Amino acid sequence: MVEQRREEEAEAALRWLIEAGADEAIAEEPIDRYAETASQTSSPTPSSGQSALPAARVETPKRSWGPEPLPSPPIWAPETKPPTAPQELLEDARRLAAAAQSLQELHEAIAAFEGCSLKKSATNTVIFRGDPRSKIMLIGEAPGREEDLQGKPFVGAAGQLLDRMLTWAGLEPSKLFITNLLFWRPPGNRTPEQREIALCLPFVERQIALIQPEYLLLLGNVSTKTLLERQEGITRLRGRWFPYHHPEAKDPLPAMVMLHPAFLLRQPAQKRLAWRDLLAFQDAVSRGQLPLSE
Repeated sequence: MVEQRREEEAEAALRWLIEAGADEAIAEEPIDRYAETASQTSSPTPSSGQSALPAARVETPKRSWGPEPLPSPPIWAPETKPPTAPQELLEDARRLAAAAQSLQELHEAIAAFEGCSLKKSATNTVIFRGDPRSKIMLIGEAPGREEDLQGKPFVGAAGQLLDRMLTWAGLEPSKLFITNLLFWRPPGNRTPEQREIALCLPFVERQIALIQPEYLLLLGNVSTKTLLERQEGITRLRGRWFPYHHPEAKDPLPAMVMLHPAFLLRQPAQKRLAWRDLLAFQDAVSRGQLPLSE
């Protein structure tokens, strides 16, 4: 019984060593492999009549427990192609926009453009809805969640509010051209970065040139500051007419500034101001009298 208990204890100790990582058997005393190699190199060559004995070789015990180790995973390596410089991306956007001779060609170029990083996280490219033949063009800021899912601008809660306001003011939404300054949703609906705006701007300007609207209605702070090149806040610019100077046009285009519908959902008390501005826009368009501010 004592002998059996000793064997069980020894087996348990061996199993513990294996689980701890001791998978190699070693001698009682350490072996200096460097000294062993040096002695083999410096030993004299055996003379004739003497037989050379091979050096003793220590065999590593073969693995006899557990499954075979898995092969190492492949090492990740970065792409060898360097990222494109921002100026090259901007020049590419300008070239593609200028080459489009129709709205269809322009929209195909926008959908194929890979230079804007927002496209990588977006579900759809959001370009426009409404009538391309309209004389009135609405330009918002960027798509939201619902717009990204459906691929059309202003179809979420803010868009539904905008449609109701336009209809009550006597402007049929389906007969207007409604678009955004950006064609892809910023993650989390964050404010667009300047480089993202710059990459989309050539396509927006080309879109205006191809449609040739008579009036612009700019919704929100981003589109207003970008297209009108103004530094004032939206609350100081709203409800006023400004000349929009298109790079390809000789005469300025009348543009009115309005609070964004998404802002109105967060600040319902400001709806009266937006409603007043929209009525003024509709009245000026119907009468053709557009006092422009500088």
